Amino acid sequence: MSRAPWSHSASTVLRNEHVELHPVAETDREPLRRIAFDPQIWTYFVSRVENDHDFDAFFDALLADHASGRRVVRIVVDRGTGQVAGSSSYGNLAEADGRLEIGWSWLGADFRGKGINRWVKYLLLSHAFEVLGAERVEFKTDVLNDRARAGLSKIGATQEGVLRSFNPMPGGRRRDAIFYSVLRSEWPSVEDQLRRFGRATGSGT
Repeated sequence: MSRAPWSHSASTVLRNEHVELHPVAETDREPLRRIAFDPQIWTYFVSRVENDHDFDAFFDALLADHASGRRVVRIVVDRGTGQVAGSSSYGNLAEADGRLEIGWSWLGADFRGKGINRWVKYLLLSHAFEVLGAERVEFKTDVLNDRARAGLSKIGATQEGVLRSFNPMPGGRRRDAIFYSVLRSEWPSVEDQLRRFGRATGSGT
């Protein structure tokens, strides 16, 4: 069966009863701004958002990356409240190799610890494997980011290895990046794990 190019997925809205993921648009600027000024969000990001100038530069980069196809940027909406909760992206799209990365993910303080992150990952993984036909979905994070590492392990991603001195961080530190992945052959068991957790808790974690 032939499939549309991955770039066509940029206009796709993904949703279930818990979350909606829609393509980033200018109308998302102010809803995101309202939840962005939380230092905890940016501790392990390669950029910082500390004031309006920082935020506008960050948001402009989201729009530019999405428009150019460098990333497929989606805005996360908590369907329980109808509020914008954060964002997440597909990036490093290597369609010829059947590989992409899920990352650039963050949630505002009021939306963390409520299952939203798991449902976001579920929708993005499902779309990657079942619609785009990906063979490998990868994630990377700072080796010091224990919360993100625990979350990736909980969704069933496999830890692979550390790439030392991967990139510079604000403040001058060079980040060691740790990679995780889910393969197409592993998706059925990962999907089942995510669904079972959701049924057991009503939302996730």
